[in-house]
Amino acid sequence: MHQVFSPYINSSPALHFHYITHIRLISSLFMLSRNHLSLINSLLQRMGPLGVFFFLLFTILSASSEGGTIGVNYGRVANNLPSPASTVQLLKTNNITHVKIFDANSDVLKALAGSGIHVTVMMPNQLLQTTASNPSFAAMWVQNNVAAYYPSTKIQAVAVGNEVFADPTNLTSYLLPAMINVQAALAKLNLDKAIKVSSPIALTALQSSYPPSAGAFRPDLAMPVMKPMLQFLRKTGSYLMVNAYPFFAYEANSNDISLDYALSNPNAGVLDSGSGLTYYSLLDAQIDAVAYAMSALKYDDVLISISETGWPSEGDANEIGANVMNAAAYAGNLINRVLAGTCGTPKRPHCNMDMYLFALFNENQKPGPTSERNYGMFYPNEQKVYDVNFVLGNGNSSSTGNNNGNNNSTGSGSGNGTPETWCVADPTAGQQMLQMALDFACGEGGADCTAIQPGAACYEPNTIEAHASYAFNSYYQKNGRGLWTCDFGGIAHVVSQAPKIGKCTLPSST
Repeated sequence: MHQVFSPYINSSPALHFHYITHIRLISSLFMLSRNHLSLINSLLQRMGPLGVFFFLLFTILSASSEGGTIGVNYGRVANNLPSPASTVQLLKTNNITHVKIFDANSDVLKALAGSGIHVTVMMPNQLLQTTASNPSFAAMWVQNNVAAYYPSTKIQAVAVGNEVFADPTNLTSYLLPAMINVQAALAKLNLDKAIKVSSPIALTALQSSYPPSAGAFRPDLAMPVMKPMLQFLRKTGSYLMVNAYPFFAYEANSNDISLDYALSNPNAGVLDSGSGLTYYSLLDAQIDAVAYAMSALKYDDVLISISETGWPSEGDANEIGANVMNAAAYAGNLINRVLAGTCGTPKRPHCNMDMYLFALFNENQKPGPTSERNYGMFYPNEQKVYDVNFVLGNGNSSSTGNNNGNNNSTGSGSGNGTPETWCVADPTAGQQMLQMALDFACGEGGADCTAIQPGAACYEPNTIEAHASYAFNSYYQKNGRGLWTCDFGGIAHVVSQAPKIGKCTLPSST
């Protein structure tokens, strides 16, 4: 059983202030992000020395992970979108620093020039055969669609095709040769170090994905395609792009998959009996299934980038879970994870993944079910579909009071003009981080943790994640719901629906 309290830390005020005096030096040594520094400065002003000491240690521990970035997919299958120039301004206003487009549109790339936004361009599937067979065509395409805009437009990657293995025109055999020719064209222009080449794969490339430790590529892809492709990525220092959508798995298996698990909300977790690892996020499970498939081919060192993931805000009657509330929870949880530096997975715990949300806009001309036209975070008029922010601790709120129906309820607060909010733990943060924060909250932090003692009302489920959420929320409510009181080194976040953990509903006041 985990321990709720740790021994009291005895140290003098002088020692505490010694740590405070050197906090910026230590932060720089560990290359902390601007978000972490801002939070630490806030703590310096508002917390006592013990609190500062605790959070400093906490941030140093988390700083050892390599940080990922969060971006968006900018699709344009619509006839009512704002101009590229207006879209770039929208990106900048919302602190979106990375974008992936599905072509190399000249107007878009020109609009992005000088913006500082990092860009991934894409070679359409229909060009793969020509690119694979004709190095001169590859060189011309790179010159006209990449070199012509770089470096004013900060192109950082070329996606060669998209979900090629799922393309009905059977382009698989052309993929790797096309990637090689694009890479060679970049090398001739001395751009191969700055601009990486990859290709997004869908989860349909897997023969098996459950449990994650059983992840394996399809036999027709594993040795003939994936192994040489991974070798190419290793050799060029690139990464495997993966499109992963927990929504699809939940929609098809809503009787077996918890909605909280699909949304990465606090949940009891799912044990992978093959690895002994516990998963609290379906997205993590999906990505680790790919990681295990890569491991089977001996390519553990190749990084993974989540090139597409998202949740629709509206769907048809049979598209279970497609609504605004769930879309907001999914996006908010993902953004908070990446910005807080806790975006690693159980198999790959270090935060080294870039993640691109799908999508920037609702696109009214996309074919298929209603959900396909409602993945956007913004309407074409640039208004938000739901509240989401790309700055840590600036309003992203997940929802544990989720809705598996298809209405567009957003689940507001108390209705009295001051919405109620709660603080919950990020279950993906790791046992050591959560235990340290739990000890602080129940000890020096002064949270009321009597309800999570053995035999008490909220002791079950007896997991560190559940107990941490209770303690974090008590600390948050006790301190007036200040933003700085629900961070705990980046492993906690605010939610706008009353969390229920087991049979225990977290209180909204103390």
